[in-house]
Order: sequence, then C-alpha cells, then structure tokens
Amino acid sequence: MSQETKFETNVRIPASLRTLTGGKEEVTAAGSTIGALIDDLDHRHPGVKARLLDEKGVRRFINIYVGEEDVRFLEGLSTQLKAGDLVSIVPAIAGG
Repeated sequence: MSQETKFETNVRIPASLRTLTGGKEEVTAAGSTIGALIDDLDHRHPGVKARLLDEKGVRRFINIYVGEEDVRFLEGLSTQLKAGDLVSIVPAIAGG
C-alpha cells in the first residue's frame, strides 16, 4: 500500500466563490492532484466543486492555475501538485 504525501496547498478564491469560504480570499486544501485538491476543498467548503466542475471537467468559464500555468495546458484535473504550489481559481472574463 503506497502512502500518499499529505500537504496543505494555498488556494486563492475569487470574489464570486467567497460566500462558500466564509469570505476568505485564500484557503488551504490537501491533495496530490488538482482533482483531489478540489475534492478536499469541497469537503471543507461544500458547494465549491459544483461551481468549478461539470461533467467534462473544469467549467468553461473557470480557469485554475498552478503557479502561472493553466491546468488545461498541463494535465487538467490530473495535474500533480507539490509542496509550496499556489493554486488560483480565476473566473474567465467575457465581454466585447
């Protein structure tokens, strides 16, 4: 049985989701991948996962970054995390 290393990752929360995090703009969650991190985030702040993901993965108008990299251009929900990573949830801004 392999032992998964557990560490806390800081997650920046956009204003539109802060009602779910008690108004906090940054919270912590644990997980070795973005998918596991979102599961833990949803456990700590119920409702977050439904706002971030749909049946295809990350919702169309949501961007999730590990450092400066959009997870869509990495491995999506399977993107590996390491200690010290900063995850940012950023709603896409549309306009014209």
